[in-house]
Amino acid sequence: MTTIATTNPATGEVEKTFDAFTDAEVDRRIARAAETFASYRSTPLERRAEWMNAAADILDRESEQIGAMLTTEMGKTLKAAGAEARKCAKACRFYAGHAAEFLADRRPAAPGDVGASDAYVRYQPLGPVLAVMPWNFPLWQVIRFAAPALMAGNVGLLKHSSNVPQTALFLEDLFRRAGFPEGAFQTLLIGSAKVERVLRDPRVKAATLTGSEPAGRSVAAIAGDEVKPSVLELGGSDPFVVMPSADIGAAARTAAESRCLNNGQSCISAKRFIADIGCADEFERLFVEHMRAQRVGDPMDDATDVGPLVSEQGRADVEELVADAVEKGATVLCGGRRPDGPGWFYPPTVIGGVTPEMRMYHEEVFGPVASLFRVRGVSEAVEVANATGFGLGSNAWTRDDIERERFVRELDAGQVFINGKTTSYPELPFGGVKRSGYGRELSADGLRAFCNAKTVWVG
Repeated sequence: MTTIATTNPATGEVEKTFDAFTDAEVDRRIARAAETFASYRSTPLERRAEWMNAAADILDRESEQIGAMLTTEMGKTLKAAGAEARKCAKACRFYAGHAAEFLADRRPAAPGDVGASDAYVRYQPLGPVLAVMPWNFPLWQVIRFAAPALMAGNVGLLKHSSNVPQTALFLEDLFRRAGFPEGAFQTLLIGSAKVERVLRDPRVKAATLTGSEPAGRSVAAIAGDEVKPSVLELGGSDPFVVMPSADIGAAARTAAESRCLNNGQSCISAKRFIADIGCADEFERLFVEHMRAQRVGDPMDDATDVGPLVSEQGRADVEELVADAVEKGATVLCGGRRPDGPGWFYPPTVIGGVTPEMRMYHEEVFGPVASLFRVRGVSEAVEVANATGFGLGSNAWTRDDIERERFVRELDAGQVFINGKTTSYPELPFGGVKRSGYGRELSADGLRAFCNAKTVWVG
């Protein structure tokens, strides 16, 4: 039986447990979602925007309490958790303010060109959408789906990660308190084994998943079998390329911030650091210094930079990848050993000499561990950067316009950030290629992802 519980990663202690929903309760909630959608889809956009702005107000007003909940459930630092709540508020306001523009009828051609008196595309909602969401950004991952989906007229069913049940229940309560009708957004406290049953229900019209590659494959297979649209945001092993023309000091500082973001548990954080031989010594020295300077400790302490990993298994997975690399000849430049004491802490770590024989070369390390590579020139940098099955985000640091254009053109990723840290913005599309998934969240793309783009032709 799936354990649905809050286990504090800083102490390893179970703080609260929850009973999983019965099949009967899940069916009731799906029925409520379908019933609500029938009327909610016709709710004026202005009313939806009022409710969405009210949700943003709650997120801003209660960011400190929300942050403490996130920190307790998954271990991110308190300052990062509060910032996550405020980022969610910004996304809610963005979609409240832009949904009318994104959903407006679009005229891609002159009516006469298609033999009509009028011709346009209308965006209409699909219905109840199942969202399978992860623990690492337990609020943001959900809001970046829920805000556009609700503004488009869809309703949401959330299957959150089983280790963040309080956050899952808060999200349902958030939208209810903001004024959305009962059934517009509901949480399903169920284990992963129950996802297929929900997704195969004919009343559920689509699915979105952020999580691991195996979970993505499973949901995609079921959705494909049911002929239902899906959006997947899976893992990443993002490259961070540094060329001699770059501001090496800024690159090294940003590299450490990126690798240690969310205690090293972020899909779009840089994980593989690729330095041209012309600047590799300086970058390595500064990067290692910044990684060593990261303060590991109590995530509730504002002075802490890096809190614990989410679980004992999560730390064990990181340790296995580091041990495999060391056994095969890699060098630990800093970190690499768990500290004594309670909680699932692991220090910021830099590994040099990583080769294709090592698991770390191909697999995503979900913890504050960086792989360091040396290359000669842009062509080899691109080759190493693309030598992964993932393609979520990427970074390149250069002040050379020709190099910049090559990185933009040749890096296989859903996003390329030049001279800056990869992050997500409500205004920009977010998603990956290759084994990092398909489809896009955020921006107009994210709102239209679960809409029927209906062609209307008037003779």
